[in-house]
Amino acid sequence: MKKIAAILTILILGCLSAFADELNDKINILYAENNIKDAFNLLLSIPEDQRTAQNWLLMGNILQDEGKDNEAEFMYNRAIATDEKYYKAYYNLGNIYMLQDKPNMAIQSYKKAVKYNPDFAYGYYNLGCAYLKAGKTKSAKWEFYKAIDLNNQVADFHYNLAYTFKKLNKEKQAKTYLEYYNKLIERGQ
Repeated sequence: MKKIAAILTILILGCLSAFADELNDKINILYAENNIKDAFNLLLSIPEDQRTAQNWLLMGNILQDEGKDNEAEFMYNRAIATDEKYYKAYYNLGNIYMLQDKPNMAIQSYKKAVKYNPDFAYGYYNLGCAYLKAGKTKSAKWEFYKAIDLNNQVADFHYNLAYTFKKLNKEKQAKTYLEYYNKLIERGQ
């Protein structure tokens, strides 16, 4: 009898998992197709205690797109509460803090994003931007270096490093990175 109950439990959990995967796939497709309202309604149909960090993140993205930054911030924090190593939620939270002119809070969020995904070039780039906004130019420089080290084909990375060198009165280095920026722009990167 215990074997049958265990087998039934496994089968039910497998079906629920497959249903949840299918629902999440549908939500992601709707979101990618910019069918935001239907994606959000499907997300709301998932009981809160069963939502994944990705579900909370998508809800936050939708709310942020609608200009509801405080509600989006809440959703990103729920994503982090669901998975404390979910770097995307820290990154998006940092973006909100930057919009709210809270660079020190953004710095803390971006630091966690790159801690949990050390290969996330845009995390380092935005961390550099937050340091610039906070007046910490030397720290910004190192973050832009890290971003470029991970992906040297993004023109903005080079431009902001050039700007940082300009602020540090390092004209030669500023000129070098501005030339990289111009080359990437010319190639359409």
